[in-house]
Amino acid sequence: MMSKTSSENMENLNDELLPEYRFDYAQAKPNRFASQEGASAKRVVVLDEDVAQVFTTPESVNKVLRALIAAMPQPADKETV
Repeated sequence: MMSKTSSENMENLNDELLPEYRFDYAQAKPNRFASQEGASAKRVVVLDEDVAQVFTTPESVNKVLRALIAAMPQPADKETV
């Protein structure tokens, strides 16, 4: 449980950011909203400017990447011993 800061301590604080903060992660709680994304979670990839000028939509990027994956040689299955 966090202790409340007294008004005396509040007067000593200024409005500037400190160079470093120390958080007690032992008291942290899991994010209850984290699992709502589930399997529909998306990944963000930053494209270089020249690539972004050619592939202007997520669909165009995905279409080309799927074609590239299909054209790649598949690794030989490893035999289990």
